[in-house]
Amino acid sequence: MKALRQYLDKIKPNFEKGGKFEKLHSTFDAFETLLFVSNKTSKSGVHIHDAIDSKRTMAVVVLALIPALLFGIWNTGLQHFLALGQADADFWQVVGYGALKVLPIVVVSYVVGLGIEFMFAQLRGHEVAEGFLVSGMLIPLVLPADIPLWMVAVATAFSVVIGKEVFGGTGMNIWNPALIARAFLFFAYPSKMSGDLIWVSGMSKGEGIVDGYSGATALGDAAVGKMAGLADGGVFDLWNSFIGIIPGSIGETSTLAILIGAVVLLVTGIGSWKIMLSAFAGGFVMALGFNAIGANELMNVPALHQLCLGGFAFGAVFMATDPVSGARTEKGKYIYGFLIGVFAIMIRVFNPAYPEGVMLAILLMNTFAPLIDHVIVQQNIKRRLKRVKVNA
Repeated sequence: MKALRQYLDKIKPNFEKGGKFEKLHSTFDAFETLLFVSNKTSKSGVHIHDAIDSKRTMAVVVLALIPALLFGIWNTGLQHFLALGQADADFWQVVGYGALKVLPIVVVSYVVGLGIEFMFAQLRGHEVAEGFLVSGMLIPLVLPADIPLWMVAVATAFSVVIGKEVFGGTGMNIWNPALIARAFLFFAYPSKMSGDLIWVSGMSKGEGIVDGYSGATALGDAAVGKMAGLADGGVFDLWNSFIGIIPGSIGETSTLAILIGAVVLLVTGIGSWKIMLSAFAGGFVMALGFNAIGANELMNVPALHQLCLGGFAFGAVFMATDPVSGARTEKGKYIYGFLIGVFAIMIRVFNPAYPEGVMLAILLMNTFAPLIDHVIVQQNIKRRLKRVKVNA
C-alpha cells in the first residue's frame, strides 16, 4: 500500500490544475479517495473528524448486500435446474449457472451507472459522488434473473440521469435511484417484470422446462387465489419463504440473507434501526388487521408470513433506510417507516394486479418524507417557543 501511495503522489500533479490531465481530475480523485482516506479536512472547529467518509459508508452497505447477492446467485441456479427437472445438480453447477446469469447484470449496472456519474462529474468539474456504489448493487438485486441486459442498461441510465442528476446529483435526489430503475422497467416493459415466466432463468425461452413447473412467485399465486403453496409444507410455506428457496427477484427472496445484512448495517451504525423496526411493525400491524377482516385470500396470509414474502424485507432494510430519500428527523423516521409497512401490505392486498406493493410504498413515502420532517421540526419549534414564553 505504501508503494501505491507513493505512485499516486508521483502522478497526482498531472491531474491537478495546470497538469496535462487536469480535465480528468474528478476521475483521479474518485480512485484516490476510494483507495485511501482523503487528507482534506475542514478548517473550522465544529466538525468531528474520523476515518468514515461517504465512500466507506457506501462500502459497508455494499458489504451488507453481499449475503443477498451470494444467495441470489445460488438460488438463480437452483431454480433453473429445478425447472429443468434436474434437482440433483451439484452445488458448483448451480452456483456456476447462477453466476453466469447474475454477475453480467451487476457489471452492466455498474459500468453504465458509474460511466454516467463520471461523465457528469467531469462536465461539472465536481468530485465523483459515491452514491452509485450502493445503487449499482441494489438495481440488479431487485430485478428478475432473466431480465435482458440492454434493459438493465436503459433502466440504470434512466435512474441516474432522471432520478438523480436532474435534481443536482447525489444527496439531492427525491426518490431512491434503484427503485426508480425498477419502476421504470415495471411500467415501460411490464412483460419483463411481471408474470410467471420471468422469475426463473430459461422459463421465458422454454428451455426444456418440465411439466408442472410454473415459475410463479408466492404473491403471484396468492393474487389469483392459489393459496396451497403458502400452507405448511407447500412450496411457499413460511420456512421456504424465510430461507428464500423460491422464485423471485435476485436478491429479494431470502429474508435470512437480508437480515444478516441488516445486522451489519445496525452494528456499524450505518442503517437506521428506527426505520427498519417501524417498517416491519407497520407491515405486521396492517397484516394483523387484514387477518381479522379476511375478505380475500391475501388478507388471510399470516402476518409473519407477509413480512417474508416478496421484497418486503429487502425494501425495509436496504431501500427505506436510504439517508437521502428517507426521513431524517428521529420521530419522522418512526412515522416514515411505519407508513411504508402499512402501505406495502395495503397495496399488496387491494391490488391483485400488482401484489408486490413495497416499491410503490417506498416511492410514495420518499415523496412525503420532507413533509414529515417539516411537520416534526415545526412541532419542535412551537414547543420551544411556548417554553420561551412561559419563562419570560
